[in-house]
Amino acid sequence: MQFGVDVLLREQVDLLEGKGIGLVTNQTGVTSSLEWTVDALHKNPRVRLTCLFGPEHGIRGDMQDAAKIDSFTDSRTGLKVFSLYGDHYKPTPDMTRDVDALVYDIQDVGARYYTYIATMNRCLEAAAEQNKELILLDRPNPITGTAVEGNVLEESYRSFVGERPIPIRYGMTMGELAQMFNREFGLRCDLTVVKAKGWERSIWYDETALPWVMSSPNLPTLDAATAYPGTCLLEGVNVSEGRGTTRPFEILGAPWIDGFKLRERLTGEALPGVAFRGLCFVPAFGKFAGETCGGIQLHVRERRRFRPVLAVLKVLRAIMDLFPGKMEFRRNPRDDVYGFDRLAGTATIRQELLAGVEPEKIEKNWQKELKDFLAKRRKYLLYS
Repeated sequence: MQFGVDVLLREQVDLLEGKGIGLVTNQTGVTSSLEWTVDALHKNPRVRLTCLFGPEHGIRGDMQDAAKIDSFTDSRTGLKVFSLYGDHYKPTPDMTRDVDALVYDIQDVGARYYTYIATMNRCLEAAAEQNKELILLDRPNPITGTAVEGNVLEESYRSFVGERPIPIRYGMTMGELAQMFNREFGLRCDLTVVKAKGWERSIWYDETALPWVMSSPNLPTLDAATAYPGTCLLEGVNVSEGRGTTRPFEILGAPWIDGFKLRERLTGEALPGVAFRGLCFVPAFGKFAGETCGGIQLHVRERRRFRPVLAVLKVLRAIMDLFPGKMEFRRNPRDDVYGFDRLAGTATIRQELLAGVEPEKIEKNWQKELKDFLAKRRKYLLYS
C-alpha cells in the first residue's frame, strides 16, 4: 500500500520541480513509513517548499474542534504556516504570493461533516481564482469506498460542515471528490490527483497494514470513524457524542438518560451489524463536563452491514420516545439555524423525527437523491 505522497516522491516528483510549493497538510499527512510529508518534501532537493497551510485542528492536530487557529512560523522548517481555520478559510493571494502550486495531503474519514473536505474545496477555488495548480496526494477512504448512505445536502444548508451536495457517507476518496467538485461545480482548477497504490474500494483502513494516525483529537481510532457518520449528528442536540471520554463518537448519553433502558429498546430493534451496551460516564470536557451521564456505547460487530446514519436515527427515535420532552434541537444564536439541520444538510430529517416518522421511512425518503448521486459519482471513481 502506498499513499499518494509515496507515489509522488518515488515516481512523480517532477510535478513539483521548478515551482514554489504551498503544502496543505496536518499530522495525517505522512508517508507509508510514517515520515511527516512536511519533512519528506522539505528535505528533498528537487522540491522548493515556500509555505504551509493547516486546516481545523491545526497543522499538528493538537487543537480541539471549532477552536480558532492563528498563523505562525514552524520552528522545524522556518516556514510560515497559514491557518485555514481562523481569520481565513481559504488561501488568499497574499498567502500564495510565492506559490505556483498548492499540494494537498490530508487524510479524510469518509463523512460529509468533516471540515477537511471544505478546506480541500476552498483550496480548489483559490487555485482556480489565482491561476495556481493544485496537486492532491490521494489517500484511502478509511471506511471503504463502497458504502454510500444518507441524504444529499440541500444547497441552502451549505456550510463548512457541508460544503457540497453529497450524501453523509459518500464512498469516495478526497481525490475523487476533488475531481467531482472541480468539474460538477465549474471550478476549472488546474488539478492533478496523484493516486494511492494498492487500495481497492472495499478495503477498510486496518486492512492496508498501515498504522492509523489520529485524524483529529476526537477521532482517535478507526472504530470512532466507523460510527462517526451517524453519531456526529448528536452534536446538534443536547446529548453528548462522547467528547471528553476515551471513546468519542462511540459513547453517547446525557444526565437524564437511563442507559440500560435505552440499551434494551435498541437491542430490540435488531439493527444490522451493531450491538449496544448500557453504561455511565463522566465527560472531562464538552457537553455535561463533570456530570454523570447515562447512555450507551455502540459496538460495531459487522461493519460491512452496519448503517451508522440509520442507527443514530434509531437512537434519536428511542430517546425521544423513552424520555419525552428531554431531548432538544438547539438553534445557533448567530444565525437562528438548528445545528442539527446544518449537519444533516436539511430541515426535513428533524421535522420528520418530531412528527414521529420512523427511521426506516426517513431512510426510504432519500433513496431517489442517493440514486442520482451514485450515477453522478461513477464517472469520478479512480479505484477498482
